Amino acid sequence: QVQLVESGGGLAQAGGSLRLSCAASGRTFTRNSMGWFRQPPGKDREFVAAVSWSGDSTVYVDSVKGRFTISRDNAKNTLTLQMNTLNPEDPAVYYCAADSLVGGPPQRRPGAYEIWGQGTQVTVSS
Repeated sequence: QVQLVESGGGLAQAGGSLRLSCAASGRTFTRNSMGWFRQPPGKDREFVAAVSWSGDSTVYVDSVKGRFTISRDNAKNTLTLQMNTLNPEDPAVYYCAADSLVGGPPQRRPGAYEIWGQGTQVTVSS
């Protein structure tokens, strides 16, 4: 099966850090941009970050710039979101996704992505 599986979610203290991982199986996405999205309770899904296939180009939503870092390891077929300085705006279900285009730039549009993970919950206390 072609799937993306997120891990690393959980509870963190405000100001603390979490590292989310996304493992791909059944197919490689080494030439596809990949991204992270999140859906807070009662709100729509929103773009968080995306990275090009080579890892040399990234895009972030303004609210996470300087705090979150997206990266990828194509040899391991994994995607990572390092989240630092977590705040009360960050709790959500976080989803990783693979872009449908080969060799394209990182994109903010959910419609650009064809494969989605099941999501992992991030909770921030205090």
